[in-house]
Amino acid sequence: MDRYARQEVIRGIGPEGQAKLKAGHVTIIGLGALGSVAANLLARAGIGHLRIVDRDYVELSNLQRQVLYDEDDAAQATPKAIAAADKLRLVNSEIEIEPVLADVNSGNIDHFIEDADVIIDATDNMEIRLLLDEACHSNQKPWIYGGALAACGMTMNLLPEDDAPCLHCLFGSAEPDGETCATAGVLGAMTSIIASIQCAEAIKILIGSPDVRRTLLSIDIWNNTWDELEIRKDPNCPLCGENRYEYYGKPAGAQSVSLCGRNAVQIVPQKEIETDFDTYAKNWSACGEVTRSKYMLDLDMGDHGIKLFRDGRAIVRGTSDIAKAKSIYALE
Repeated sequence: MDRYARQEVIRGIGPEGQAKLKAGHVTIIGLGALGSVAANLLARAGIGHLRIVDRDYVELSNLQRQVLYDEDDAAQATPKAIAAADKLRLVNSEIEIEPVLADVNSGNIDHFIEDADVIIDATDNMEIRLLLDEACHSNQKPWIYGGALAACGMTMNLLPEDDAPCLHCLFGSAEPDGETCATAGVLGAMTSIIASIQCAEAIKILIGSPDVRRTLLSIDIWNNTWDELEIRKDPNCPLCGENRYEYYGKPAGAQSVSLCGRNAVQIVPQKEIETDFDTYAKNWSACGEVTRSKYMLDLDMGDHGIKLFRDGRAIVRGTSDIAKAKSIYALE
């Protein structure tokens, strides 16, 4: 029996729609709670090319909601992009899985979206979402916003149409204040629901369905509410109204950011470099326990630690203070 038999018989898909999915190219940015579910579903649906992008590695606290990973991935601190690709290739060997271990920024985002037919937002960072909004607006690419917190979630299709709103129309240009997953938590069932809806919309977009949703969908599964809101294009929007870019096209430069709920800081160098793990391991050996894998070098100093990636990017554990993290990274 054909792998996609139960999908092809769905009204609106059929063999012709399945062929479009096979020819489709989807980029998923972020492989946490939303992204791991989305990658799993789209691989099983037969999307021909899946590019999966993530900067992070698997931790034990991820397993409650990030469905592609297991305890061994957490014990080995496997990069999420690599762990996800390994699992997905066992699920569907007929499609192309392209894992990318990278931090998404204004200097590289075009490489991830320019040849994609649709992009799925599975990040946990509003600044990256606003960058994605601007990049997709410039490249005329459809993308699907998704977010979840506690037992609530939202998703919206952002389409390259003249009368369609952008994410800036919804949120403005600033990251909204409020609770985070570290303070409010997140229910695995909620993230699975939002990611599943994102995937259904991605399939509709890829096959050219007239039923693509054009509203903001807001769900609270604890209080059993499901609301659709019409978001209109703001004629004074700096992005889709005035074509002004705050994030996209700007020099990436060196960056440091505190990671939500992690007590950790990511440090990104001015430009990507090919890190010599042997030299770092030798220099770090007097500072603590050093372990290494194909993808990263880890220094454990007890209360603090550093994970160094091949491109020079590092995650400093044990503090959310950027200045202190830079001092630890410099081993001062």
